[in-house]
Amino acid sequence: MWAMTTVGEIMSGSLLTVEPTLSLTEAARQMDGRSVGAVLVFDSGKLAGILTERDILRAVAAGNLDSASVGDWMTRDPETVEPSERASQAAALMIHGGFRHLPVLDGGEPVGIISIRDLVRVVIADESPRGA
Repeated sequence: MWAMTTVGEIMSGSLLTVEPTLSLTEAARQMDGRSVGAVLVFDSGKLAGILTERDILRAVAAGNLDSASVGDWMTRDPETVEPSERASQAAALMIHGGFRHLPVLDGGEPVGIISIRDLVRVVIADESPRGA
């Protein structure tokens, strides 16, 4: 049941992490290689930000790729959720905040990431595609 599902039940525990000094191009390569839409950015062992496909698109649109680093384009101090929070609360944060990915922290330590796609999977779990 969607209303009772927790973030921890549906989040991805497979994290791709980068440092803010990494080139934006290399971060994009790593994201493509892992087929992920967001990476968590760590500086001195602490969560400093999140870099998403949208951030990379903004950099491309600005024509600023050659010297761009992750730190130049990441979202600093992103909203986070805990694994025990309801998935519906994560969805509300995403909708109202206008973003599609949330880092999941347990006691301040990163344990996963939840995406809007993860949430949609739970909502439509009992649905079949048209024609199926």
